[in-house]
Amino acid sequence: MEQRISLVTLGVADVGRAREFYRSLGWTGQEVEETVFFQAGGLGLVLWDREKLARDCGIEADPPGETAAFGGIALAHNVRSRQEVDALLATAERAGALVSRPAAETFYGGYAGVFLDPDGHAWEIAYNPGFPLAEDGSLTIPGF
Repeated sequence: MEQRISLVTLGVADVGRAREFYRSLGWTGQEVEETVFFQAGGLGLVLWDREKLARDCGIEADPPGETAAFGGIALAHNVRSRQEVDALLATAERAGALVSRPAAETFYGGYAGVFLDPDGHAWEIAYNPGFPLAEDGSLTIPGF
């Protein structure tokens, strides 16, 4: 197996609501057969009905109308400054996100906060001077 991720699929309760939330953050994508696809750098972010995704994965879905508790996954969006962290958290909150961890200094010398999208998916917004971003926004894990 090659060391890469091609797609991240988020199971959502309402595809239309989720699509509009991400559009409110400035993302552009396309909807095909009740599935929304966003190009996100070198990978794709997909929004798909939570029950259909669970069934497709061969696992039992959450009871109808319930959003699962923390699923053990956090997505991260790194930015180039502390000001960008604050601005993006504010944009997400205006779009309907819950800021679950306000921005603050981190143990690694950065600055980060976390929001939950309308389906409870955790997004860390982080400025990490040890992980500089390339001009195209890509991140390379440095040698430690």
